[in-house]
Amino acid sequence: MKSGRHRAPGSRAVRRSDRTAPRHDRVRQRHPAAAAVGLLIVLSAFTGGLPGDAGKPPPREPGWTVTDQDHDHQQRSVLLRAGPVPTPTDGFFSWAALNRRTGLITGSPNFTAQSDTMSLIKVWLAADDLRRADEQGHMLRTPQLAQLSSIIRDSDNPGADATYDRVGGRESIERMVRLCGLTDSAPERDRWSNTVVSARDLTRLGRCLADGRAAGPQWTPWLLSEMRAVRGAGDFGPRDALTAEYAATIAIKNGWLLRDEDGLWHISCLAIGETWVIGALARYPGRHGLDHGVDYCRQLGTALLLVA
Repeated sequence: MKSGRHRAPGSRAVRRSDRTAPRHDRVRQRHPAAAAVGLLIVLSAFTGGLPGDAGKPPPREPGWTVTDQDHDHQQRSVLLRAGPVPTPTDGFFSWAALNRRTGLITGSPNFTAQSDTMSLIKVWLAADDLRRADEQGHMLRTPQLAQLSSIIRDSDNPGADATYDRVGGRESIERMVRLCGLTDSAPERDRWSNTVVSARDLTRLGRCLADGRAAGPQWTPWLLSEMRAVRGAGDFGPRDALTAEYAATIAIKNGWLLRDEDGLWHISCLAIGETWVIGALARYPGRHGLDHGVDYCRQLGTALLLVA
């Protein structure tokens, strides 16, 4: 195919991400372990802080220009709202939400606790590759763009390995930390799947992807469009709580892996709306199955998202 710069390459079928058993159709039932409610109520305007912060001004992140206006807007928007957030037991569960208009981040009391990203980090690798190519004046050929599309949409592991090498391995993760202003994140053992993050930093990464810093102004609309097209085993998260019409407007990337080292499911969820970002992390015993973590991320959407 003729080379040159492209806005929207075609996608191709690739093998699915993460060494997990095939995922069942989404389970919509609630788990009894998720019945405990009320770690924190998130106000849609984010005017409050975390427990123990009474009397202190809420922490704010620096503002950036929103550039994700590449899709048709609905007459109604998906907004953050107040709602009781479920807290599963028997494991580690953490979440955070960022208001892109005010810069305020709030979430569970442990939203600075660290876990690993698994395949979620692939979207940063793609963004870093796109931005660096543009900065260096390199022409992006169709095969390279198709590879980046497949690691976002289909979570292609061989494509992620090749991209990780192309962008410098752990140096790319270190760039992510600097460029996106992350405070709880770091590369780990020179493997992309072991990148360490917090739920708070996931929301900062989401804003960095959405506002143009990560992929650059030319490629950000394409990147977000690919994230909205995530499919297959990786298509889960807070947007599952929405109807298909509105779910299609939410950009996502997730990670999921039953790790041999500890026998735990490791789950990460990222969802980006027009005015907000939600990030979540989980680790729990393998006997609960993948759907336990998938349901947790969906319940965050039920608690925190409102179509208005």
